[in-house]
Amino acid sequence: MAKGRTGMSEIRVSGSRLTRRNLLAGAAGLVGTAMAPGISVGLARAADGFLEITAGPGQRKLYSEDAGASDLWLYNGGLPGPEIRVRRGERVRVRLINALEEATSIHWHGIRIDNAMDGVSGLTQDPVPPGGTFEYDFVAPDAGSYWYHAHNKSWNQVGRGLYGPLIIEEEDPVFDRDHDLMLIMDDWRLDDDGRLDTESFGSLMDWSHAGRLGNWLTVNGKSKPSFPLKAGEACRIRLVNASNARVLELDPDRIGGQVIAYDGQALSAAEQSTAQALVIAPGQRVDLMVVPEAGRDLALVEVSTGDRFVFAEFKVSGDGKGAPPARLPRANTLAEPDLSNPRHVVLDMTGGAMGRMGPMRHKGRELTRDDIRATGQVWAFNGIANLDEEPMFAAARGETILLETVNNTAWPHAIHLHGHHFRTVGADGALGPWRDTFLIGSAETVKVAFQADNPGKWLLHCHMLEHAAAGMTTWISVT
Repeated sequence: MAKGRTGMSEIRVSGSRLTRRNLLAGAAGLVGTAMAPGISVGLARAADGFLEITAGPGQRKLYSEDAGASDLWLYNGGLPGPEIRVRRGERVRVRLINALEEATSIHWHGIRIDNAMDGVSGLTQDPVPPGGTFEYDFVAPDAGSYWYHAHNKSWNQVGRGLYGPLIIEEEDPVFDRDHDLMLIMDDWRLDDDGRLDTESFGSLMDWSHAGRLGNWLTVNGKSKPSFPLKAGEACRIRLVNASNARVLELDPDRIGGQVIAYDGQALSAAEQSTAQALVIAPGQRVDLMVVPEAGRDLALVEVSTGDRFVFAEFKVSGDGKGAPPARLPRANTLAEPDLSNPRHVVLDMTGGAMGRMGPMRHKGRELTRDDIRATGQVWAFNGIANLDEEPMFAAARGETILLETVNNTAWPHAIHLHGHHFRTVGADGALGPWRDTFLIGSAETVKVAFQADNPGKWLLHCHMLEHAAAGMTTWISVT
């Protein structure tokens, strides 16, 4: 995985650096009541069998019980939204009800589904207007850890809380429900009262720099939650980074375990933890298999700022001794790229503060400096800012694409491809694990390969959501 420099500001709240001491003080009133916080807050099923998810305004306390409640946008009133858990091959039928003040849609992140169900406003569907509904109906093709989130003005809607977990189990799950945790990590920008700073959404400074970075981390909408684990009992911990822009770097020694899946795709063999940080970019997922040791509590510890910032704990009880399961989750069947004769496509990323700002076209016209300030379009893919009338390229179904991405900007980017998974290609031609999002650092080049086997119009964009809104969005066509 590409590491790169994160370019992140220090995590702060109320004008002071967020240290372990400050965190514990701020969340002291929460620890006793946050054991094993649930992430399912109710999922209504209509008479016709559709699960109903309503996007609407709500309030939640993100910092502490003493802080004020934040004005958020939520699915079914919960943060995160209700957990959807099905088996591989089962049908998912969801009716989105829009109770927001602006149009919205739902994208099923990482799922290789029918293009019409992908949920991208302006590309695969019209955005759902206030008071409107849209019915999503698809078969879950691959087991793994996924999530769903708003995909209209994502920088605003995801940043206010519109996301939820989607778990697709194997037909014969290795881990039962009591040993299978989905943890959605998020980065919030709070004001001095501990409330979400809504006034700063849409800041051109954020759009042209690292994106919207926050000063407080939550897990499943909770401030420093604590989860109970049993010593000797193997558990799968599914980690999702739902942040608008923050690249999370976790201390692998404090969480322990082995990596068994990336972006929903199970590995053929578990990867041992290393001395390096576990890097999870926005949109990415990592599954860990953890067998807790007796007498040793675990934690999620963020280390990217130089401070060791504990934002979730795992209390281990019992003195049992155990071992990993006899087998790992079975991998999905994906079409391997054929590198004997791939089609080579180059993606040149430019723009942003302190980067190479070349000529940019937006909606068919060349942008002037005044246009850039007026439109907020400050990034470009191959000289084009945001969705163009024509795809970046059109691929024949079954064609292997070798995508070479060159980062000529001063910032890292998390590049997400809809409707497909890909493998990174090393300098020696070796293929990395399956992913749907890759992290690329400044002045770095990353090559990925995939077989374009899913017909339709598929989005390719930076999952730093402000970067996507400010130009880092294109699409490909598979015919």
